[in-house]
Amino acid sequence: MLDLILKARTDVLSGSEISYKEALRLTEVSFTHIPYLAAAANEVRQKFVGDKVESCALSNIKSGHCSEDCKFCAQSGHYKTDSPVYPQIGVEEIVSQAKQAEQMGATEFCLVSSGWGATSDREFETVLEAVRRISTETKLFADCSLGFLTGEQMRQLKEAGLYRNNHNLEAAKGYFENVCTTHTHEERMSHIQRARHYGIHPCSGGILGMGESPKDRIDLAFELKKIGVDCVPINILNPRRGTPLGDVEPLPPLEIIKYIAIYRMILPKSTIKIAGGREVNLRDLQAMAMQAGANGLIIGNYLTTMGRNPAQDIQMLKDLGFKVATSAGPAQHPGSPQPASKASNDCAPAGCHPEER
Repeated sequence: MLDLILKARTDVLSGSEISYKEALRLTEVSFTHIPYLAAAANEVRQKFVGDKVESCALSNIKSGHCSEDCKFCAQSGHYKTDSPVYPQIGVEEIVSQAKQAEQMGATEFCLVSSGWGATSDREFETVLEAVRRISTETKLFADCSLGFLTGEQMRQLKEAGLYRNNHNLEAAKGYFENVCTTHTHEERMSHIQRARHYGIHPCSGGILGMGESPKDRIDLAFELKKIGVDCVPINILNPRRGTPLGDVEPLPPLEIIKYIAIYRMILPKSTIKIAGGREVNLRDLQAMAMQAGANGLIIGNYLTTMGRNPAQDIQMLKDLGFKVATSAGPAQHPGSPQPASKASNDCAPAGCHPEER
């Protein structure tokens, strides 16, 4: 197994790609050898994306009553949970939260809405105005996760200053029906490609620990590689009482770290962002996870659960030798992604929001 780790390290560092078969074999790495795998992945991270780390803060601008049946989600209207329910908040509150996020060290600010996205003209105009103001009044990257959007909505968001659109695949195609039945994996894939068509950087990842197999996790990574996402949030299921996955046994911390490292090997140039569920599932090994190839972090609170003090995360990153990036500002944002060759301009028929935490 050490020979396999060293071969993967050498191949990726030299510009080659790890094969699907090799990635699948790496899932068999024992706990004893995970530190070696993590170290190899960290070398890959240093070569291809450097020591700068992205820190993203979330704003749950509209909560609850989602029409989709994602089995991990406490905001789904199909389940009875203690998740908060409230209508979309206003522009001033969103911008105020963004400015607070900037002060606590965030480089990105993501507007998240439950349900089918901005379901009325008034709600969408609120989002547009908030994105405009965040782009001009702060140095934050303005991101959003609003479910399924039309091509026209994406065009307007891009003009308003939107940098990224988050739309997680959540699970690999072969496992997706075990997670959600009210929309399809193909609809999610199409939406991600559509965002790129409109010059918006695609952000997409998934959730580990929903009962999927090691093969399913590798399949998801290669699906993300195929569509060329530039930011990959890795979430770890934080089971929520009242949802169908509320009693799922959590993954061991070292198992999570193993997959962070494998994802870095598969996606050497992407931002690998440790997201929802990290505090609960990684516990004292959060720093080790950042040294397994990750270069991004969700800081502050999640959609309906609390995160830890952002100052602790910023200090952790500094202690690990990361360069904690200051907000780049709109004038310094990287260029738009290349348009996808077959991106559709049509609106997908259903929608959802990022994973509940």
